[in-house]
Amino acid sequence: MATAKPQRSPQEVEDIILRKIFLVTLNDSAETDSRTVYLELTAAELLSEGKDLRLSRDLVERVLIDRLSGGFQSAEPPFQYLIGCYRRAYDEGKKMTSMKDKNLRSEMELVVKQAKKLIVSYCRIHLANPELFGSSSPSDSTRKSNVSPLLPYVFGEVASTIDAFGGAGTSEGVKPPPGFVDEFFRDSDFDSLDPVLKQLYEDLRGSVLKVSALGNFQQPLRALMLLVSFPVGAKSLVNHPWWIPKGAYLNGRVIEMTSILGPFFHVSALPDHTIFKSQPDVGQQCFSEASTRRPADLLSSFTTIKTVMNNLYDGLSEVLLALLKNTETRENVLEYLAEVINKNASRAHIQVDPLSCASSGMFVNLSAVMLRLCEPFLDANLTKRDKIDPKYVFYSDRLDLRPLTALHASSEEVVEWINREDPGKNKSTGQNNEGENRLLQSQQASSSGSGQLSNVGKPKYPFICECFFMTARVLNLGLLKAFSDFKHLVQDISRCEDALSTFKALQGQSPSPQLDSEISRLEKEIELYSQEKLCSEAQILR
Repeated sequence: MATAKPQRSPQEVEDIILRKIFLVTLNDSAETDSRTVYLELTAAELLSEGKDLRLSRDLVERVLIDRLSGGFQSAEPPFQYLIGCYRRAYDEGKKMTSMKDKNLRSEMELVVKQAKKLIVSYCRIHLANPELFGSSSPSDSTRKSNVSPLLPYVFGEVASTIDAFGGAGTSEGVKPPPGFVDEFFRDSDFDSLDPVLKQLYEDLRGSVLKVSALGNFQQPLRALMLLVSFPVGAKSLVNHPWWIPKGAYLNGRVIEMTSILGPFFHVSALPDHTIFKSQPDVGQQCFSEASTRRPADLLSSFTTIKTVMNNLYDGLSEVLLALLKNTETRENVLEYLAEVINKNASRAHIQVDPLSCASSGMFVNLSAVMLRLCEPFLDANLTKRDKIDPKYVFYSDRLDLRPLTALHASSEEVVEWINREDPGKNKSTGQNNEGENRLLQSQQASSSGSGQLSNVGKPKYPFICECFFMTARVLNLGLLKAFSDFKHLVQDISRCEDALSTFKALQGQSPSPQLDSEISRLEKEIELYSQEKLCSEAQILR
C-alpha cells in the first residue's frame, strides 16, 4: 500500500514560496532555476547564530539586501531583479486560491503581501539612490541612460495601441506586474518618492519636446495624468524646480520650452518658428499640394487633427483639474498660469517676437483648456455670476492687467470709479494734481486702492473669479490673436497669388530667367502659406 505524502509544515511552505519569489537559496543544493543565487555567506552567518537555513518573513529583508549588494556573477541588475520579484510574488498569490487549508492560505497570503511591500520599498530606495547596490552587470552601466528605469513601466501601465498618428506609439512601454505601479506611488512618504518623481517628470517633458500633433504625445500625457492622480505625484510636480523656471532671462518662450508642462502645451498642428519646429511636420504630411488632393483626403486630415487635439485638450484639462482640486497644489497652478500669461503679454502686439514669446500653438491649446476649466460655472442661467468680481482687474496682484487699455472708460472715469468704490482713498492719499499724466493717474489710483485693502490683508478671490479673468486674458493672447494671424495669412496668400498672376502674364509676353526664378519662389511661398492656412483651419476653425 502506497504511503501518504507527508504534509509540509507552514514554515516549509513559506520557505518554498519565498525562494521562488526572490530566487535565492541558503542550501547549496541542485536548484532547478538557473537564476537562483546561493547566498553562501548569509547561510554561514545563520548557522553561526544557530538558526535554520530556511527563508522566513523575519529573515527576508536581510536576504534581499545580501542578494542586491552581493554582486553575483550573471545576476540581473537590481531594478529588473526587483520587478521580477514582484511579478513572481503576484503569480504565487494567484496560485494560493487552490490551497485547501484556509488557515495556511490566509497565512501564506500575508507572506506574499509582506514580500510585495518589501520589494516596492527597495525599488524606491534603489531608484532614489542607484549607486547604493551598484550594478551587478557591466553592460548595465554602459547601457544606462539618463532616463529613469521606471519610465518604461509607467508607459506600459498607460499603454494604448493608438499613441501616434497612423500607428502604435514610438515610446517603448514594458507591461509592469499588476498592481506594482499603484503600490509604488500609493503609500509612501514624500521625501522617498520625490527624487524618483522629479526624474520621471523631466523624462516626460523631454519625450514631448518638439513633438507635433502627429507625434507620440499621448502616451507621455497619459503617464503625466497617472502621476498627478497620486497626491505625492501632484505635490512633487508643483515643487519641481522646472514647474515655474527661474532666471534673469526668463520670458514666455523659455517657460514654454523649459517648464514641465510647457512642451505638452507646445504640441500643436500650428506651425512655429524654425528653431522650435516640431516633428512630424503636420503641414507637409497632411496638406502638401492640397490643391491636387481629393476633398475626402483633406477632410480625413482635418478629422485626425481635430481628434488628436481634443485628446490633448482633455488630457491637459484633467492634469490641471487634478492639481486644482488638491488644496495643497491649487495655488501653484494659479501661479503657473499667471506667470505664463504675464510673461507673454507682448503676444497682444501686432508683431510678436517668436524668441521671447510662447508659440501660437501653446496659447490656442491653453485657450481650449481654460475654456474647459470654465465650463462648470458657465451655465445658461449664470448661477455663479456673483462669484465674478469686476474689481479683480484693479486689486488682484496675480495678473498684470493695469497697462491694458480700458475700452469703455477714460483714465479719469477709472479714477472716479475707484474713488467711489473706495471712499477712504482721498483722505489717505490726497487729491491728484490735475497736470498728472492720465495713465499714471489711473495706475496710481489703482495702486492706492490695493494699498487700502492691504491694511486688512490682500483680497482673496474665489477660484471661479480667478479662472474667469485668466481665461479672458488667455483668449485675448491666444485664440483671438490666432484669428487675427489667420486673417493676415489669408491676405498674404491673396497678395502672393496676385503677384504670381502678374509674373505669369509677363512671362507669357517676354520670358526671362529672372521671371522664372520669381515665379518658382512665389509658388513655393504659396505652397507653404497654404499648408499653414490649412493647419490653422484644422485646429482653430473646425
